[in-house]
Amino acid sequence: MFDFEDQVIIVTGAGGNLGNAVVKAMLHGYGTVCGLYHRKASLTKELQDAVKDERLYLYEGIDVTDREGLLSLGKKIQSDFGKVDVLVNTVGGFTAGETVYELAPATWEKMLDLNVHSFLNTTAAFVPLMLDGGRGKIVSVGSKSALDGTAKTGAYAAAKGALLRLTESLAKELMDENIQVNCVLPGTMDTPENREAMPKANYDHWVKLEQVADAILYLSSSSADAISGAALPVYGQS
Repeated sequence: MFDFEDQVIIVTGAGGNLGNAVVKAMLHGYGTVCGLYHRKASLTKELQDAVKDERLYLYEGIDVTDREGLLSLGKKIQSDFGKVDVLVNTVGGFTAGETVYELAPATWEKMLDLNVHSFLNTTAAFVPLMLDGGRGKIVSVGSKSALDGTAKTGAYAAAKGALLRLTESLAKELMDENIQVNCVLPGTMDTPENREAMPKANYDHWVKLEQVADAILYLSSSSADAISGAALPVYGQS
């Protein structure tokens, strides 16, 4: 088990399938977790097994595509906790079905908002706090698709590819600041939504949420102090 005692951890998308798993794993490692989610009055339900933990703080109605809103939240968290040690970005979005030549501008903008602008805005809000503290870990959730565009997933693959390049660039920019920046690249994750969308698939081949969360915890821990700019494959058999 990784030890996050006395560390302040930001988890975006805390009410989502993966975000939920990351929050619980971080609490199990004794971290102080600030869970961010876009829906209001839903985190208590989504994290019902963890809400009684005094180290969990919930921030609802947080739009990670709103730069000014996140900057304000960063100031509040700095005032409340004095620092941020770890930032885990689990917010993302997937779409498929349109060819590149038929791609609607709205689809393209949505993929950029959820997969790229979310990263830019959260790092804008929380990297300054890490710089003040002289240390930090940033982990984002990419995708196997970032390495290999497939038919009718062009917008998603391109957005995840951009996230990967931004991860590498930010890692180099913060190399001398004791802040490591990495991402995980899951294959198909075993979620209720994916099971509903692909009822005939072999779920045993999919990567489990807990396995992706474990990879995120590793990259967030002191065990990964020498790793930055990495894209860690977490494919299962998918």
